[in-house]
Amino acid sequence: MAQKAIREYDGKAIFAKHWNEYFDGFHYDFKSVLVTSAEELREKAKEHGFEWLTQEPLVVKPDMLFGKRGKNGLVLFKVDKPGDVTLEDAAKWIEEKQSHEVTLLSGQKGMLTHFIVEPFTPHTQEQEYYISATVVDNDDVLYMSAEGGMEVEEGWEEKVNEVRIPINMSDNEMERAVHANVPAGIPDEAKERFVSFAIQFFKFYRDLNFAYLEINPIVMVGNDAHILDLVARLDDTAGFLMREQWGDIEFPTPFGMEDMSPEEKAIAEADAKSGASLKLTILNPEGRIWTMVAGGGASVVYADTIADLAGVKDLANYGEYSGGPTESETQFYAETIFDLMTRYEDPRGKILIIGGAIANFTDVAKTFTGIIKALDKYADKLKAHNTKIYVRRGGPNYEKGLKDIKEAAERLGLYMEVYGPDTHVTDIVRMALEK
Repeated sequence: MAQKAIREYDGKAIFAKHWNEYFDGFHYDFKSVLVTSAEELREKAKEHGFEWLTQEPLVVKPDMLFGKRGKNGLVLFKVDKPGDVTLEDAAKWIEEKQSHEVTLLSGQKGMLTHFIVEPFTPHTQEQEYYISATVVDNDDVLYMSAEGGMEVEEGWEEKVNEVRIPINMSDNEMERAVHANVPAGIPDEAKERFVSFAIQFFKFYRDLNFAYLEINPIVMVGNDAHILDLVARLDDTAGFLMREQWGDIEFPTPFGMEDMSPEEKAIAEADAKSGASLKLTILNPEGRIWTMVAGGGASVVYADTIADLAGVKDLANYGEYSGGPTESETQFYAETIFDLMTRYEDPRGKILIIGGAIANFTDVAKTFTGIIKALDKYADKLKAHNTKIYVRRGGPNYEKGLKDIKEAAERLGLYMEVYGPDTHVTDIVRMALEK
């Protein structure tokens, strides 16, 4: 399956186009514009049907295929006084953000060219939910949580319920499985409504040939559904069948990709073809500390910790491998990292952090098998650069994964310390630097 990411605006437009067909009993008021400049936004407000741009409080954010916009300070809204964000405020904010190059927490750099502008939705935290669907191995998997927002990744195993839906499962069986796994934190009076939405959401995801579809959060006020944030990837192999259903869809180049190195582009191309998430940004090719981190949230935490304890100059890269990558995908990702980190000498030696939080659905043992194969290939080079490796991981099959990688290191003569989820997520950074 070749997966291609689409803009948040286009994903919401597909929802709006097919809403009445799939979401019986729910109302979605699609108010959204995609603009490339402040002047285009001002002109849009003069058009019939877009009067809301001057009548309602607004939210503005870049729509360029990168996440964590809030943590990057790239969302304009005011919770206490949402009415303060007017059309002119939004236009001036866009002008200001387009006046200089933006650097994300991930290290990606580039100019902001596309913005999505929508009405502000007043709501409480209790009205926010999380829902997503994707492909894992040969099955579809539906994820549901009573808690939405940026922090849903923290404590994923406790917060998010998983429903695995094999390709041959009937609709009746699927609906029973969703009913049986409705998140406990959803109020009793809202459970049936949420289950109904989740079932219809999954059918929409499946029928419209999404490879990944996430709403975080979906705000439900009665039968009104508000899609506050959306991430979507389409199955490109179904493109010839879905022209009418998808409409005139664009598959934009990811933010910052224009200036990518050959290695960064190779990982980006692998990411586009995968159901997993594979990301790599080279910050300093001569850096001493290299990371191979599982999970987008964990990657930010590790980068921040290394920068705090060692300084930004020593941090060589930023990235992630997550979302259930295959053994071969993980091996390719690891070999790319190992090749990069053994090109330049450092008299202090090199440090490799293989870290991550507790995996959601990634089979740790399977991904570690890919890393072990890469270690087999690069062991001599890693030893020549006096590389010390620190591993911390948890999640499905993690005991076997840690055992296997430790045995491989001993067999290859590599220095490696291995830790499980009982060790704090970033303690291995401190340990590595102290030694």
